[in-house]
Amino acid sequence: MKPGRRAVGIAESFRGTDDGTTESTLAGAVVRADRTVDDFVFGTCTVGGSDGTGAVADLWERLDRPDVQYVFLAGVALAWYNVVDLQVLADRIDRPVVAVSFEASDGLESAIEDAFDGDARDDRLATYRSLPPRRRLQADPPLFARSVGLGADETDRVVDAYTHERRPDPLRVAKRLAGRADDARRGGRLPAESGGVNTDGDDRRV
Repeated sequence: MKPGRRAVGIAESFRGTDDGTTESTLAGAVVRADRTVDDFVFGTCTVGGSDGTGAVADLWERLDRPDVQYVFLAGVALAWYNVVDLQVLADRIDRPVVAVSFEASDGLESAIEDAFDGDARDDRLATYRSLPPRRRLQADPPLFARSVGLGADETDRVVDAYTHERRPDPLRVAKRLAGRADDARRGGRLPAESGGVNTDGDDRRV
């Protein structure tokens, strides 16, 4: 892969409760294959809500970076089972989407059934069951992924190209940004939502 090819990683962080009103801070980090951080953007989604797909799509649209080729997500269930519909997201943003996780799992169906009732449960289960299969990638330590818009072999190549430590760099940087921004937002030092901030001319290696 060319060193300048870009991917955006999207991760979240929150402190508080899962009562359907607390907001989680989302961060998107644009990182090149050569590990240069190129841009970033912030947003929010509802903890225990159902706005995850729209919130991620909104983050992408506000970032406004048509040169970004791939979208990485830190899992499919943001902010306490706010499940992202990967196909709907990929169709809306017109980019391949790869949701990466880091541990073996039996899935989220039982947890969703235990945590929710009625339509909230049924809607989440329907979205979760519509997701592409989760599979283990050819990586050590192991990574797991669901992808839309990429075949299995290409998913392996793309994830490997951006992974230099335990996590793919776009997700590692996004997770760190989300945590810092969430702390700042809750401390009143950052607005609830912030648009993209372009770092051209002052890029950083990670």
